[in-house]
Amino acid sequence: MRSLGSRLLHGVVSNPLVVLLVIMVAAVQISTGAQLTGGNIRGVLQDAAIIAIVAIPIAMLVIAGYIDLSVGSTLALGGVIAALTMHATGSAILALVAAVGAGMLVGIVNAILITFVGLSSFITTLGMLAAVRGVAQLVAPLPISGFDVSFSVFGIGAVAGVPVSALIAFVLLLVAGFFLTMTPSGRHVYAIGVNREAAYLSGVSVRRIPFFLYMFSGAAAGLAGALTVARLNSAPAGQLGVGFELSVLTAVLLGGIILTGGGGNMFGVLVGVLFMGFLSNSLTLLGVSTFWQNVASGAALVAAIAINAGTQILRGKLMARDAERLARRAREAAEPAPVAAAQK
Repeated sequence: MRSLGSRLLHGVVSNPLVVLLVIMVAAVQISTGAQLTGGNIRGVLQDAAIIAIVAIPIAMLVIAGYIDLSVGSTLALGGVIAALTMHATGSAILALVAAVGAGMLVGIVNAILITFVGLSSFITTLGMLAAVRGVAQLVAPLPISGFDVSFSVFGIGAVAGVPVSALIAFVLLLVAGFFLTMTPSGRHVYAIGVNREAAYLSGVSVRRIPFFLYMFSGAAAGLAGALTVARLNSAPAGQLGVGFELSVLTAVLLGGIILTGGGGNMFGVLVGVLFMGFLSNSLTLLGVSTFWQNVASGAALVAAIAINAGTQILRGKLMARDAERLARRAREAAEPAPVAAAQK
């Protein structure tokens, strides 16, 4: 069995961001006294929830060896579609459904081009980033505002003090975690990311699974767009979701999702999202200008990749050390007991 120190070391190596998150929150709380107030935490959760809703499918795509850079523009399209539907029908539910449907349509286009046509996921979704933004601006050239309270509740409402958007994100996180760990298709996501050819030869559907992941990614971005518009009470197509894909990718990588595919989990994504939310909030509380906040966000992305790579190297060394220790114990157990020096 591992010693307590060894277990703690493995825990820190597996989730180094947890330690950094606790230190950051504690330091800002001591400095400002405002980090852990109820209102501030609700604000952080509202910001983090939007990132989390989209980070969940993006994490699964990265685990499978793919990427989706179009989610920021898809969020904008989902937002304006939700706004138009809300004005046309007065139904908040229909507005959410329309936003999810619009996002899913973008996801289907991405999926067809990538999984069936065989185009690069990076190039395809980068092109869709511009194309979908243009569509959103064509659909709504001017900002749309003025929504019924039944729609606004999805953006600013709360249940027992917890924002509605955060509850939605938490449910999606639980479902995604269950899918990845408890279902054959979830395990196939990892298999595709580790070795696509080997997964195909093993009977894994290397097209169907990424196809549905892209649909999920688009639908989640559309939903995030509707929730964002409900919170802002406005839908400016040109500003919604600008740079959002970088925030999502940073949270995913900070959460320990391996960029090359095949590794990571939903708990790490949760930690990464919370870290991004508290980082932005901490800089605001400390009075850091928006320009330096952008610098910090970019630095966080670089740090995420560095931490990701460093963690993998250290984890490999720890695994090698444990394997060597087990092998040594096995050799010692296999050796014959020493013969007594004298037998009488």
